Amino acid sequence: MVWTWRYEATDGAVVTPAGEAEEFSSQGDAESWIGEEWKRLLADGVERVVLLEDDQEIYPMSLREA
Repeated sequence: MVWTWRYEATDGAVVTPAGEAEEFSSQGDAESWIGEEWKRLLADGVERVVLLEDDQEIYPMSLREA
């Protein structure tokens, strides 16, 4: 299993932030990483992320603070 994040703009269009796409061996690793990188991603134009396990959507999440 590979865990990845899909990055999206406000309108749902897929965004490709600077750098390489990250792959993780566990959900916890992916969630820890997004917890550290969300501000940088937001600055790169990412508004929302979707956690993927292989190609299956697990959940979406806004990068804006509630």
